[in-house]
Amino acid sequence: MDALEKVRDALSSLPRPLKRVLFIGFDMVGLFGVLWLSFAIRLAPPYAPPGPAHLGLMLLAPVIAVPVFVRLGLYRAVIRYLPERALWTMIEAMLVATVIWVAALFVAEALRLAVFPRTVPLFYFVFGTLLVAGSRFLAKGLLSLPERNMGHARGVVIYGAGSAGTQLAEALRNGSRNYVVAFLDDDRTLWGRDVAGIRVYPPAKLDELIRNRGVREVVLSIASADAGQRGRIVAELSRLPVKIRTLPAISDIVAGKYQVGQLREIDIDDLLGRSAVPADPVLVASILRERVILVTGAGGSIGAELTGLIVRQRPTKLVLLEANEFALYEVERHLRAVADVPVVAVLGSVCDAPLVRRTLTEHRVEVVFHAAAHKQVPLLEANVLEAVRNNVFGTRVLVEAAVEAGIGRFVLISTDKAVRPSSVMGATKRWAELIVRQAGRDRPYCAVRFGNVLGSNGSVVPLFREQIAAGGPVTLTDSRMTRYFMSIHEAAELIVQAGALAEGGDVFLLEMGEPVAIRELAENMIRLAGLTVKTADNPGGDIALVETGMRPGEKLVEELFFDPANAQRTSQPRILKAAPASLRAKQLTAALAALEAAARAGDEAEVRRQLFAVIEE
Repeated sequence: MDALEKVRDALSSLPRPLKRVLFIGFDMVGLFGVLWLSFAIRLAPPYAPPGPAHLGLMLLAPVIAVPVFVRLGLYRAVIRYLPERALWTMIEAMLVATVIWVAALFVAEALRLAVFPRTVPLFYFVFGTLLVAGSRFLAKGLLSLPERNMGHARGVVIYGAGSAGTQLAEALRNGSRNYVVAFLDDDRTLWGRDVAGIRVYPPAKLDELIRNRGVREVVLSIASADAGQRGRIVAELSRLPVKIRTLPAISDIVAGKYQVGQLREIDIDDLLGRSAVPADPVLVASILRERVILVTGAGGSIGAELTGLIVRQRPTKLVLLEANEFALYEVERHLRAVADVPVVAVLGSVCDAPLVRRTLTEHRVEVVFHAAAHKQVPLLEANVLEAVRNNVFGTRVLVEAAVEAGIGRFVLISTDKAVRPSSVMGATKRWAELIVRQAGRDRPYCAVRFGNVLGSNGSVVPLFREQIAAGGPVTLTDSRMTRYFMSIHEAAELIVQAGALAEGGDVFLLEMGEPVAIRELAENMIRLAGLTVKTADNPGGDIALVETGMRPGEKLVEELFFDPANAQRTSQPRILKAAPASLRAKQLTAALAALEAAARAGDEAEVRRQLFAVIEE
């Protein structure tokens, strides 16, 4: 067994072109030997060719066979994953080679060069087929022996046979653990052709390639596809038992962030298939450039993304307000490393009125992005007093201080949960919207409402990733639940542009596309990890999905609008403006006073009642 394993390891380590040359040499020598054996059986051993013409015609047989074998793909197959039905291709190839050689024999006899027994071609066909097929399947068996110190090479299919795909194929060929099985391409004119020595197939053939050629990974190389096409392709591929990766963007390769052979994992953004709408540089610059900007909650997901976007616009100064010390340290350290912009870190809460007023006045803040909020729905259901203190009264403190300091623009980060809220979190954000709207009647203050942000702290996507990495199960509250999603970068860009569009007390809505079923999201994430979903139909799957039941305050379906028919378009296609809806100043003041009195008394039931009673629309 040790000797066989050494042979196997040596054969596995050979480059594919060298393996092809070895098989061609083996076939030529072997077929000549088979033909010699055929003559020996027919004419009795020992046999020797009677003349140069006989010998030449015997040598012609393997010379004819090799091009036939090349044409029918016998040297293109990956031996380790050679399917049993390939036997019929070998029989066909040997039959065609034999017929062509027989035709050459008839010509030789017509020219009186030589005469051959009629049974020799039959022996040649039978023994040649045994040799060709037997050698392939013997090699397959040898390569299939259990390996000790080397893992199986990964069969890769490249989706996209363009210039980037061919460069990637060349780069992967140089890796010892990857071999390119085939190209897939949507271009019908390429189907069946060889590009860079690799056959191009239609995408519908991928399932067959997985079964018969040992494909474990698909690499996307489709730079020309828009986000919608890319999303559809990823969605289709994610249903198959393969790992999916992608070639980085050409701009990243040119910038030196990646080399052609380096690949990145497919993330859930690719699956959404949202076409990017470029940010309006005039809008972005008008609110950020050469201004003093304050970002509250700067250490959170949205806050940190906003700060990264802001410093690229070269503001006069960026002030960070954050209650979490470590989060503040991390975001400040990152910003100082990547941008030559004055950055001021302020540790504290938006509920601290003296600190907020001092920060606004000392640094002469001109624009505020308010991203500081508690947002975990189940936690806030159990901690209603803290939710109200931070999300409602913290917003009031900041807005009042902004008005007092003459702040030019104020942008509140809100949520789709503020629409007909069923949770404490959603209700507190709706109160925050009303506070901003009231203060912004004659100022460009606004709230920006959107759904879930992919990858944000505490969101479902990181949770699913963690559960998948741990081997499952992945927990769902309800299989019927749907949510809106967008990337964190897109959300930050749209927030800034919405702030620039504000005229007075506006509530903007970010267009989120179609809602995504949470169960479908979980299943796709499992498949993107190269694993399978464990179901009743597939009990041997890798990861199970478990429903835990809806938690307090959750809704099956989120909404972005109270009345979608009244939403107004803006100059930015992804930003809509909600129809006006607010309380009168006296009503809001009285409601806030009642809510504050209940909160100071520690009466959670009364706080909850006040919280929902006032915002019923």
